[in-house]
This record gives sequence, C-alpha cells and structure tokens, in this order.
Amino acid sequence: MDSILVRGNGALEGQIAIAGAKNACLALMPATLLSEEPLTLINAPRLSDIRTMSQLLQSLGAEVTSLADGTVLAMSSHALTSHTADYDIVRKMRASILVLGPMLARDGQAVVSLPGGCAIGARPVDLHLKALDAMGAELDLRDGYVHAKAPNGLKGGSVKFDFASVGATENAVMAASLAKGTTVLENAAREPEIVDLVKCLRAMGAQIEGEGTSRIEIQGVDRLHGATHTVVTDRIELGTYMLAPAICGGEVELLGGRIGLVGAFCEKLDAAGVSVTETETGLRVARKNGRISAVDVTTEPYPGFPTDLQAQMMALLCTAEGTSVLEETIFENRFMHAPELMRMGARIDVHGGHATVTGVDRLKGAPVMATDLRASVSLILAGLAAEGETMVSRVYHLDRGYEHVVAKLRGVGADIERISET
Repeated sequence: MDSILVRGNGALEGQIAIAGAKNACLALMPATLLSEEPLTLINAPRLSDIRTMSQLLQSLGAEVTSLADGTVLAMSSHALTSHTADYDIVRKMRASILVLGPMLARDGQAVVSLPGGCAIGARPVDLHLKALDAMGAELDLRDGYVHAKAPNGLKGGSVKFDFASVGATENAVMAASLAKGTTVLENAAREPEIVDLVKCLRAMGAQIEGEGTSRIEIQGVDRLHGATHTVVTDRIELGTYMLAPAICGGEVELLGGRIGLVGAFCEKLDAAGVSVTETETGLRVARKNGRISAVDVTTEPYPGFPTDLQAQMMALLCTAEGTSVLEETIFENRFMHAPELMRMGARIDVHGGHATVTGVDRLKGAPVMATDLRASVSLILAGLAAEGETMVSRVYHLDRGYEHVVAKLRGVGADIERISET
C-alpha cells in the first residue's frame, strides 16, 4: 500500500493546471445510457473513480474508450446487455447509483446495488428513490439491491426534495429527460456540476430549464441523441490547491480556475488573509502578509462553503492566529482527519458537528493515516507547512479524487514523493 512523504520546504511558486471535475464527470458518464448514439467527454479527470464508473458502464454493455492520455472519454450505449449494476463494482463508489435513473428511463428496468464509498456518514439514497417514485417507478429494495421497473415508461411528476441532494437531483434530471410529460424538481441542488450535466443533456436534445436554481423543470422527450461535451473545472481540486500557498506562503496560479466556482470559499480565504485574484488563465493566490487569521466556517450546500473543502480548510486554520470554529452540517463523521492533524501538534476539540481549532505556531511532521478522500489531501497540505517529515499512509483514497498530486505540487516547489511498498 503506497504512502506519500512530505517535507516542509517553505514557500511555493509557479502554476498548477486544474483538471476537469470528478463529481461532474461521474454524473456525465451515466448520461450515455440515455441514448443509443455516442457521447464524448473532453477534459475528463484521470482518476480511479472514473475508471470504476467506466467498468460499471462496460458491465452494462456500454462501450467506453479512453483517448488523449485519458482526458477524452468516448462512450456508446447502442446495445446494453445488462440492467444490473453489481455490488462488486458499485460498493467502491457512491456515484454508481447514478446509473439507476438513466437505465430506468431508457429501458423501463434497472437493478442497482446499494452503493459504497468513503466512510463519512450514511448518505442514504432515499431521495433518489423518492424522485423516481414520483415519476411512476415501481421500487423494491431487497437483498441489498434496488429493483426498479417502469413497464410503461416514466411519467412527469412533482418532486420536492427534503434536502438539496446533488446526486438525487442528477438522477432525477436524467430520468425525467425521457419521461412522458413535465417534471418539476423543487429544492433541487444548485451546484456547478448540476449546471454542467444539464448543459450536456441539452446538447443531447433534452428540454430543461432552471439549472443553477432551486427549481428545475424538465419536459421529457422521446429520445436523446449523441453529443460532445467539455467537463467543467473541478472546483474542489481548485480550492485544495488554492490552500497550498495559503499554508506555505509564496504565490501560485491555478490554471482554469474561476472565482465563480468557489465564491464562498474565496470569501473565507479573504477573511483569513489570503489574496485571490483572477488572471487571464486562472486564479492567482498568495498570502496578503504575515500569519493567517482565524475564521469560522460552516459547510452548506452550494453556493455555501463546500463540505469537500472543510478538511483542507482545517489544515490551514491549524496554524492561524486565534481560534476558529468549523461546523459540519452536510455529513456526519467528517472530522476523522482531526485526530491525525493532532498527531502533528494541532490543537483541535471536536464535539459532534463542531470542531474548535486553536492555531499553533508550527505543525510538526508525523506519521499519519488518511481516512477518506478529502482528509488525505488535508494531511498532505499540513505536511507542506510542518517542520520535518510527514508520512501519509493509505493514500489510495487520494487517487479517487486527485490526479498527479505529487507532480503538481512538485511543480511549484514542494518536497513530496510517493513511496510504493513492494
């Protein structure tokens, strides 16, 4: 099992190219199931989660070809051979549930295992099922699988989500694209990944309005055709690497970044003493001057502060001047990185969904263990600013969401290497 060794090495300088969004791509790929014609995605990230989704689609009979060093995905679902998404693949990744809506809408049947993924809370699929039920699906949960049928096709319906779930909104939008009649989604998720999915579906012939707002209206069509679509920039990778010069000092330009993708995050960086400016090619990030200031953070659905940047922000605040309070409102069990940061000398007190972080002058390198995807990169960020060596183990989590992290950080001056155990 690989580890990553980080040595605190001072300020960072240079450029980091930001990849296409993992979470957007994982929703865009199942959209191929909605049409018999080819769907091509450009700017796809090269990640293990993308490979897992490719395997899942291929197990259903879809063709998935990786081109241009993995950044282009050419897909075709002209002849599906199965409507069952098996546990052995689905257990690796929660986004696998996104094949449910498209298969059900296209062929009137789907059997999908309840999904797995990072251990950061229950994250049930009840909202996905609620939406499909409103469109007339017959649903049965047994033996760890969702058995779904719509013998006469899905029909337009009205759905009001109890929570603005990104995945449930994505599943519902795709399913409703081929449903008979009009479907209205209330309290829909507003994330850029939703907007990106709708942009792709519209290019395939879907009739959708309201993306980016809490109310989305979909007029079902008889069929969708093929399309070519460019995946939006990954706002979580963007925010993660924005924190690198904030933690270490120096100045880094994030190529492909836009403030509009990370507005609430930028507001907190500004309050903490970090400058973010737009350039012709991305975002330039640097400390304003001196030590980072403490700030309070509450995670919220978009356009609020992203839960997927909470762990990384905690790493920054570990050496801030003063005391910060981080409130996690999206997922339970998402402070598992706190004990690992404490091994590095951080002062963190966790009570339920709140973490109080009192800044220290300097973190110290230590052996630490990644517990989930975002926690793994938070430990790497902390190691960049720590005195001595930090060895981060169980970095297989990292490969699910960050491509070439060692090369990207080395490119701006970080002392970091991946150590493979033989």
